Amino acid sequence: MSYQVFARKYRPKTFDHVLGQDHVVRTLRNAITQKRLAHAYLFVGPRGTGKTSIARILAKALNCTGGPLIDFNPDEDICIEIAEGRSLDVLEIDGASNNGVEQVRDLRESVRFAPARGQFKIYYIDEVHMLSNAAFNALLKTLEEPPPHVKFFFATTEANKILPTILSRCQRFDLRPIPTELIAKHLLHIAANEGVSLDQTAAWAIAKGADGGMRDAQSMLDQLVSFCGDAITEENVLDVFGFTSREKVAALTSALLSREPPAALALIQQEAESGRELSQLLGELIGCLRALLVAKLDPAADGEGIPAELWGRLLKTAGDYPPDRLLAAIDVFAETEGRMKWATNKRLHFELGVIKCIQSLGEVRITDVLKVLTQGADFSGGACQPPSPSLQPIPAQPAAPARSENGPRSIAAPAAPAKPQAPGTGRTALDALIDATPEVQEPPPAADPPPWKESQNPAPPATRQPEVNPFYQDPLVEAALEKFAGKLL
Repeated sequence: MSYQVFARKYRPKTFDHVLGQDHVVRTLRNAITQKRLAHAYLFVGPRGTGKTSIARILAKALNCTGGPLIDFNPDEDICIEIAEGRSLDVLEIDGASNNGVEQVRDLRESVRFAPARGQFKIYYIDEVHMLSNAAFNALLKTLEEPPPHVKFFFATTEANKILPTILSRCQRFDLRPIPTELIAKHLLHIAANEGVSLDQTAAWAIAKGADGGMRDAQSMLDQLVSFCGDAITEENVLDVFGFTSREKVAALTSALLSREPPAALALIQQEAESGRELSQLLGELIGCLRALLVAKLDPAADGEGIPAELWGRLLKTAGDYPPDRLLAAIDVFAETEGRMKWATNKRLHFELGVIKCIQSLGEVRITDVLKVLTQGADFSGGACQPPSPSLQPIPAQPAAPARSENGPRSIAAPAAPAKPQAPGTGRTALDALIDATPEVQEPPPAADPPPWKESQNPAPPATRQPEVNPFYQDPLVEAALEKFAGKLL
């Protein structure tokens, strides 16, 4: 028998073998048990997450002997034919190469024929978003009301390119990226079956580089076996695929948080000269900063696969930064990632992003100023301090009585200086100054002159001299005039 790659050899054969898509498997199981089978299913998800595998497993469950059954025998002849793509009742169509109206018309003609062996005739169209609008429109009527023996399975990575009229006629299942831990565990299982010694750190590095795709991870493991033989280490993974170790990512993150541009730039230069993929390094850096941000909000969060010792040091270094600073650093690198995607000199944009990030971490913001002011107000407790000696009232001096036409005015004796209040009584320097100011009393009314006698030419009253403003007799004003040698106009 010819050699089979790991991606084909370890393809899931039953619902129990599907990894990371429990929500899809459970729904399909219940539909088969309750006999609530739809006529069209749409599987959406990133590459290598199991769209084709789940479609084939569902086809086996529908067309197996005595089906539809959940627990079918994957080694049955009809199931093997479906798995190998040579069943007459399960037609797999490539939407990229059969995207015209003519191919859809041929499909419409063939749906009228009964299945040759199984209970259903199943049409599986991969990359269905590649069909033209005319082809979609030609398929609408058949898709809405197919014959009872016909089922449609669609798979796509870009559901937004499918017409809404097609989407409304299908049951949609969104497949998720497979978690890194689950991929690493499955790779260790494959390595054990193949007699390959795979380090756990190497399995984690492969799973991290696969970015949620099981097929990509299996293909990478297959390539590493050809390169390394029976023993695979993390260093082999980094050398073959240009990935960056978690220690280097942690060191770069620590240099950023410590605001050490020379150390950060030296790490980037070292990785670039070693042939590492800088876009991959930037993605790992953003993931590490994100993990630190999440740890700020949720102390129970893990370290995204970073060793515990390194993770503890990173948490200690990031302890002085509030979450908004880490969020700003992530925004800087997200913008840098967009620029690096189309740039020829990726290293230049990476280094500029690092410098900008360090500057943003060290700048003073208005929130920092408000925080300091708030802390100062909390420290003082809001208690009023006693008046400063420089603000004590000037002792009042007795003033000479003012003369007027009606006689001298009497001025009350100056009040005693107010004693300074104890701290915390609410007395301020202004209150003490007001209390020390003497109150000017009005003079008693003069004796009433004899009433004017009415006559034809009454004599006008005597002209009153302008009175002196009592304010001018204030002891404080007099002291100020004496102090500064001033005069009143």
